[in-house]
Amino acid sequence: MSEVNSAGDGPGTGPGQGKGKPADLGTDTGGARRADGNEDANADGRATGARLGGWTRFVTARPRLSLLVALLLTALAVVAGSGVADRLGSGGWEDPTAESTYATKALEREFPASQPNLLLLLDAGGSSVDDPAVAAEAKRVTARLAAEPGVTGVGSYWQSGSPALKARDGHEALIAARITGDETAAADTLDRLAPSFRGRSGPVEVEIGGPVAVRHEMQTTIREDLTRAEMIALPVTLLLLVMVFGSAIAALLPLGVGIFAILGTNAVLRGLTEVTDVSVFAMNLTTALGLGLAIDYALFIVRRFREELATGAAPRTAVGTTLRTAGRTVLFSSLTVAVSLAAMLLFPQYFLRSFAYAGIAVVLLAAGAALILLPAALVLLGHRVNSLDLRRLFRRGAPRAADDGAAWGRMASLVMRRAPLFVVATTAGLIVLGLPFLGVKFGTADDRQLPSTAESHVVQQHIRDGFPGSPGGGLEVLAEGPATATQYAEYDKRIASLPEVQRVDGPLVKGDAAYFTVLPRGEAVDEGAQRLVGELRSTNAPFATSVTGTAAVLVDSKDAIGDRLPWAAAFIAIVTLLLVFLLTGSVLIPVQAVLLNALSLTAMFGAVVWVFQDGHLSGLLDFTSSGSIETTLPVLMFCVAFGLSMDYGVFLLSRIKEEYDHTGDHQEAVRFGLQRTGGLITAAAVILAVVMVAIGTSRVANTKMLGLGIALAVLMDAMVVRSLLVPAVMRLTGRATWWAPGPLRRFHDRFGLSEGEGAAAAPAPSPAPAGEPEPDRDPVEAR
Repeated sequence: MSEVNSAGDGPGTGPGQGKGKPADLGTDTGGARRADGNEDANADGRATGARLGGWTRFVTARPRLSLLVALLLTALAVVAGSGVADRLGSGGWEDPTAESTYATKALEREFPASQPNLLLLLDAGGSSVDDPAVAAEAKRVTARLAAEPGVTGVGSYWQSGSPALKARDGHEALIAARITGDETAAADTLDRLAPSFRGRSGPVEVEIGGPVAVRHEMQTTIREDLTRAEMIALPVTLLLLVMVFGSAIAALLPLGVGIFAILGTNAVLRGLTEVTDVSVFAMNLTTALGLGLAIDYALFIVRRFREELATGAAPRTAVGTTLRTAGRTVLFSSLTVAVSLAAMLLFPQYFLRSFAYAGIAVVLLAAGAALILLPAALVLLGHRVNSLDLRRLFRRGAPRAADDGAAWGRMASLVMRRAPLFVVATTAGLIVLGLPFLGVKFGTADDRQLPSTAESHVVQQHIRDGFPGSPGGGLEVLAEGPATATQYAEYDKRIASLPEVQRVDGPLVKGDAAYFTVLPRGEAVDEGAQRLVGELRSTNAPFATSVTGTAAVLVDSKDAIGDRLPWAAAFIAIVTLLLVFLLTGSVLIPVQAVLLNALSLTAMFGAVVWVFQDGHLSGLLDFTSSGSIETTLPVLMFCVAFGLSMDYGVFLLSRIKEEYDHTGDHQEAVRFGLQRTGGLITAAAVILAVVMVAIGTSRVANTKMLGLGIALAVLMDAMVVRSLLVPAVMRLTGRATWWAPGPLRRFHDRFGLSEGEGAAAAPAPSPAPAGEPEPDRDPVEAR
């Protein structure tokens, strides 16, 4: 996993360039190099003399000032982003424009007791909850709770006698209430109440649950888990970077870029909380992408810079060449990732929109730091970027010369010789791995996201297992408009006769409004409950009705995602096609990139269902399966994983494109492109997977699913799709890969960008005999 063996992006050379004859890089050249290693003129006839572009001058003119400004901005970001986790919400799965959301707000306003979000579970031990001493103590607790500020709608089994609030064994019963205010205010109220109500109270033991307790405990757990994940990821990432680069100095540069991106994004999220809701889950993406993309981009740029230094270039010139080549790839890569994440802005749920906010911010900050701050640091470091080679501690004798990724080149040649076999085998394998997703069942996030020992999870599990009718899991029907008692009674009978209804309570009337509570026969969000939502909404009534409840929120969320998913997919596909076309000038390559990227995600989706829905490996991974996947998670995972896959795809395609421009040999370009980027992409994917696995150690199931699922996706993309499927498919498509109609070709000539500048195609070289290794190019001594 050495840095030279993970060569990413060497100088643009033809396949016949002689060894030991470095190109003259004393100036920042923009022209092609011929196969003999000498510079040529640009295709349009312009000389490729000394030229440092405006961007390079801007970045390198005042490197110390640039780094000082970055340090000040980082300090400001620490201050601006402090306390951001306390201002983030733990909900956001509902559609704010849906019928269920309207009904929830109306009921909260008019009938607060209809929407309890706090449940106190009173356990009488071996006694009955109807025992006089138990009942007296329960009534005292109920009265205390009703007197607390910020609490309304308090009710209990001992007041109403409702069988739904009493356990089947008679030893447990519930007090229900609603804590008012937004998520932050409700959390503050809960923090104040919990110590005085939790624990032993006379003959009963009190435990706290309900949606507000679940959300608060989830928020606290995520914050603690994120700190632990960072403590795991940072040292392991630094160790891997040292193994890749050899130099401890070079290894620290990507971490610096990542820390800048993470702290900057936290400040952005803190600012956004002033104007909109932001999910606490977005902080996990900030850490993962901040480290992962910063490492990807810095790997690519530092690798190219070190190669330029090895050819004899001065540091400032090496930075110019690096920005003109690898810098353009980083720019395109960041745009493709940002486009994938921006698609989540099309969805109404703030859970998804939060990931777009965090993701776009961290991608742009990581790319900006890699293209501005990192080059400034490289100018100042110069050859000292290779200092502190820690591998010398474990190596005897002189360092061995690098083979410049020759093993990747040989593998590419093998794959292309057996292209049909590799295409069929890898495609079939990926499809098989994705088959479990055909059985996906969508649900809502609930207490089972938390560890089985979490108090709110324990309370909700007791309710699920021991109480009839799933208290808190019923549907509420809001009736608005003037109506008589007879009309209410007729409507009650009508909905009670629906096949999925177990019991109807109500109505509770207040002026021209009333509500009914409808308990489904099965679980709160199973298929029967979801069908019941549609039946209730289609039942005739002499007044306006709207339905809410857990199942109704799920139905509305699925509808919102289904309505917008085609638009989001089209947005990602169209913009990605355009960006890849601008990079390559080909019509076929963008289509291949989109299709193969989507195919690379099948294993992730199959594993999500097989593991997290069906519960396989739940003991090993320490989570509780709810039997469903939260509706927004597949959308989130697709957008993130697709963007990261395009990240690696751009690295590979840009190198293949540059080599094809230099040689005109399609097969050789594919082989050499994989030879020069295979190790780099694999190293980057492994490091990103480590970060995602660290996120996946979270005790919250959704975060665990996100981290482990994306880790699997990036490894499959780097090790299967980029290494096997892409070269095999490009071998089958041959030179037609680069075709474009005249108008599009002229468009690309004018507006397109690629690694290398004005490269003139050289005569195609004679390929080496099958099975024989090609001569190495631009050898770089192992450091």
